[in-house]
Order: sequence, then C-alpha cells, then structure tokens
Amino acid sequence: MKHIVTVQDAVTAFAPDLEPTAAELDAIEREMPVILAGIELLDAQILTLDRVPNELDERRLRRARRKVLAARRTLANTAATGEQGVGA
Repeated sequence: MKHIVTVQDAVTAFAPDLEPTAAELDAIEREMPVILAGIELLDAQILTLDRVPNELDERRLRRARRKVLAARRTLANTAATGEQGVGA
C-alpha cells in the first residue's frame, strides 16, 4: 500500500517567489479598464436576472457592453502599437 504524502513543503518552499513581478503588475494595470468594464457589465446582467429587463435595464446593458468593447479595442490597439502606459 502506498501512502500519499503531502507536498506542502514543496509548494511552500517557493512562497517568496510567488509574488507577482513588476511586469505582471504592469500588465494588470494596463488591463484594469477592461476588468472594470467587465465588472460593470456583470453588475448590469445581475440586476436583470430575476426580472424582465425594462427600457432602463436594456440601456444599462447596452452601455456596459459598449464600454467593454471600447476598453478591449483600446487595449488591443495599445498592444498592437507597443505603447506603454495607457492611462499615463
């Protein structure tokens, strides 16, 4: 019979190295407008889960979808041109 040994020591041995690097933090910062727009869209969708969307809800959803698309477009265009610092 083989015993299953925990691998906690192997996993936690590299704990100091698990912090995000400066490059990863910069990438998150560049993607933050897309993340926030996605959260806004999700909030608008959650509001309409338990009811039939009225005109105001539909406007809110359309606006949130357009905001997500615009943020993605800006991020893609920035990445394509190789610019750094979208909001700076």
